[in-house]
Amino acid sequence: MTVDHHELTVTRFHASLLAKELTAEELTRWYLDRVKKHSEAGAELQAVVTVNDDALAEARALDARFAETGTLSGPLHGVPVLVKDQAETAGIRTTFGSKLFEDYVPDTDATVVAKLKQAGAVILAKASMCDFAAGWFSASSMTDHTKNPYDLTRDSGGSSAGSAVGVSANLALLGVAEDTGGSIRIPASFTNLFGLRVTTGLISRTGFSPLVHFQDTPGPVGRHVEDLAVLLEAIVGYDPADPFTAVNDPKREAGEYVAAVENAPDLSQWTVGVIDSAFGSDDVDDARLVNTVVREAIGALRGAGTTVQEGLAIDDLPRWIAVTSLYAKQSKSDIDGFLSTRPSTPVNSFREVYDSGVFHPLNDLFHDIAGAPVDAEEDPDYHRFRVNQEKFRRMILDLMARSRTDFLIYPTVQVVPPTRADLEAGRWTALTFPTNTVIASQTGLPAVTVPAGFTPAGLPVGLEVLGRPFSERDLLSFARAWERAARPRRAASID
Repeated sequence: MTVDHHELTVTRFHASLLAKELTAEELTRWYLDRVKKHSEAGAELQAVVTVNDDALAEARALDARFAETGTLSGPLHGVPVLVKDQAETAGIRTTFGSKLFEDYVPDTDATVVAKLKQAGAVILAKASMCDFAAGWFSASSMTDHTKNPYDLTRDSGGSSAGSAVGVSANLALLGVAEDTGGSIRIPASFTNLFGLRVTTGLISRTGFSPLVHFQDTPGPVGRHVEDLAVLLEAIVGYDPADPFTAVNDPKREAGEYVAAVENAPDLSQWTVGVIDSAFGSDDVDDARLVNTVVREAIGALRGAGTTVQEGLAIDDLPRWIAVTSLYAKQSKSDIDGFLSTRPSTPVNSFREVYDSGVFHPLNDLFHDIAGAPVDAEEDPDYHRFRVNQEKFRRMILDLMARSRTDFLIYPTVQVVPPTRADLEAGRWTALTFPTNTVIASQTGLPAVTVPAGFTPAGLPVGLEVLGRPFSERDLLSFARAWERAARPRRAASID
């Protein structure tokens, strides 16, 4: 029996393995061929920075183990995974999106990468990102423009552009991304994927270059919710090298995220609140297109029995976003701390990176970061903004309590994926781009972006679902219920 590799899920892949219809080596080879055909050639998606030269050998070893034992080595046995180039990988080049690091090969794996290997995954390749993850766009000094597979003239979002584009275009089965202000959810929403930002600390950041350490978190992107759950299950947990992960429950039962998806109730079991103040203006074409798709999705939720609380608002939302934004204050200190502990890297401070001029011109946040003090706490507004983040968090949670909602929903991004021409003309900067993903990031709350639908021109639109702390099981359950009801996944025409 021939197995269709397109849109494959972990469950279907493992069923094919057990039925001896497919091997890990065959699937890995198929994805490597797709990378060769579409990343640098063909559509020139520029989603991959570095292919793992040992990927096929690793897949063969897993096949041999399976042939000998008859059992899978873990929940990700033989699954080819793209890893954002923000994570260090032993023996595989890690560039952090920067041309300065094109020869940097770490000696050790990031904790998440080690967990992937323990779960049986094949590290297929490293995925593109903007320089040091400092932006919402897919521009990088290392790979230039990672194109959107639904419209090659448009941006794919950042900073986890390659992870999202690679999974959406079927260059890998799963992707590991990272989210500080929206870097999982923006590219996922722009490429018709599911993308999950977890409660900060649930997943270790050890071995990832930082941007704002108290907001940073790795996380999964996938074509299907069940795949998100399997990947999340493999990478959560306490890491002594990352004190933030002490929030993990040592009594957590293995498999609970997968079980939440498998046993997801239908949409009638949930209550959601619509944040009207998070919609863009209908007077702006790019925003009106998004609003139309999201409102249709909200109508579909209501039609499926979901209790929808309309008319909720976060008063003065733009001001709250502005006075809780610490990217231009914290990032220099965090990047300096990371690079200073890596003597083999070509530079050891953000100032050296900035002074070299080797970063993509569209990564304008670099200029804001460069103006910060070396010690973030020396910024006169630093402590006030940190307190504001807690006030913002309490405001959001209080709104959920008063409205008796399980989740708050709104457009993931207020506009459609911008064209490269718009970005080069300076239509937006990193700090003015109208993304709602910062609501969750700057309050430390979990959120999942789900595909809401498409504009008439075929551009994907995402709906963000914001939950309470450690509500990942519920978020995945709701996302799965939406996936069953709406069937929103539509593959891009990249062949």
